[in-house]
Amino acid sequence: MPINITMPALSPTMEEGNLAKWLVKEGDKVKSGDVLCEIETDKATMEVESVDEGTVAKIVVPAGTEAVKVNALIAILAADGEDVSAAAAGGGAAPAAKAEPAKAEAAPAKAEAAAPAPAAQTATPAAASSGARPFSSPLARRLAKEAGIDLSAVAGTGPHGRVVKSDIEKAVAGGGAKAAPAAAAAPTAAAATAPAAAKGQSDEAILKNFADGSYELVPHDGMRKTIAKRLQESKQTIPHFYVSVDCELDALLALRAQINSSAPEKDGKPVYKLSVNDMVIKALALALRDVPDANVSWTDSNMVKHKHADVGVAVSIPGGLITPIIRSAETKSLSAISNEMKDLGARAKGRKLKPEEYQGGTTAVSNMGMMGVKNFAAVVNPPHATILAIGAGEERVVVKKGQMVVANVMTVTLSTDHRAVDGALGAELLGAFKRYIENPMGMLV
Repeated sequence: MPINITMPALSPTMEEGNLAKWLVKEGDKVKSGDVLCEIETDKATMEVESVDEGTVAKIVVPAGTEAVKVNALIAILAADGEDVSAAAAGGGAAPAAKAEPAKAEAAPAKAEAAAPAPAAQTATPAAASSGARPFSSPLARRLAKEAGIDLSAVAGTGPHGRVVKSDIEKAVAGGGAKAAPAAAAAPTAAAATAPAAAKGQSDEAILKNFADGSYELVPHDGMRKTIAKRLQESKQTIPHFYVSVDCELDALLALRAQINSSAPEKDGKPVYKLSVNDMVIKALALALRDVPDANVSWTDSNMVKHKHADVGVAVSIPGGLITPIIRSAETKSLSAISNEMKDLGARAKGRKLKPEEYQGGTTAVSNMGMMGVKNFAAVVNPPHATILAIGAGEERVVVKKGQMVVANVMTVTLSTDHRAVDGALGAELLGAFKRYIENPMGMLV
């Protein structure tokens, strides 16, 4: 019997993925554990291994295919001793990998084409069914509307047959086809669809204010869609509360320098090199250990109290960001946190993290200090109830015992889910964090 290879679910929330690369070809023999292909999720690229032995009879979904649904057929194996051609012919039907995205785009395309002008009604079905967006430029649609030109009768000379301003001007000069009378009823339909398009911030709603050719359209990738969805969910459902405090860094910087200078070497390189961010992670983890009521997650039925501080760390990567997690950070040494963070950060930038390495966590750190940002407020990433925003350390004049002195100071802002962490509790957590930063020897015992 042919063995169907389907798109795996690489995380509990995965619904679709991109088939980036095949590492086998038709006719290759594979055994259990052999890597078949690479799958791109919204934030990682992962290898898919074969669980069966056999011969690759047919590759159903080619490399580079986007939006392949979970459980869709991607390849067929012929079992040992089975005729390869028979297996290829007898396997499951190929999935319509792009059918659903095309359908999903069809409706917005109709709504957008309908809104600008009655003349666009005839052209709308063709534009929507072919997936060619935009069919015409916003300026061309406005000029066509004013001149009563039927866009479907105008040959586009722009990219991919797009109707542009010069095409409309030629049509007007040549007495181009006027819009069909039946389109007179279109304003009612346009009026009905326009509010929905505006609510969804369609391309047309934005681009109508810009001259043709002054922009380019860059489709959203999976990562950007996921970030937008999660942060919109966060701001719509989580009542944010913010607490800020200034932390003096002189003692921490001195201890960091001492620890790094005493690091043993291996192959001529120190086995660890602490950063300020490594010490921030440790301090936040210990603060959550000391203030366990703040180490929680909110659900509609329960308050989830976590037994360990799993600290996510925001890492900027091309196209967005990802938060690899230091698990049980309160139990780990500073050197262990530093080396683990370097490994996670490097693999995050290569999109090589496993889902369990960036999903979950109990809190997060977002550090923009290295970019010169003095202070900011981060958005809570559910299911977390807190996130700590770290500003730049800088020399400031402070008053000590009635005297003005210069100290290295950084501003940190704690964002909390007010349903789970009240203002007083957030202030207690931030106070504990400040104590560890200003008295860093406490992180070593």
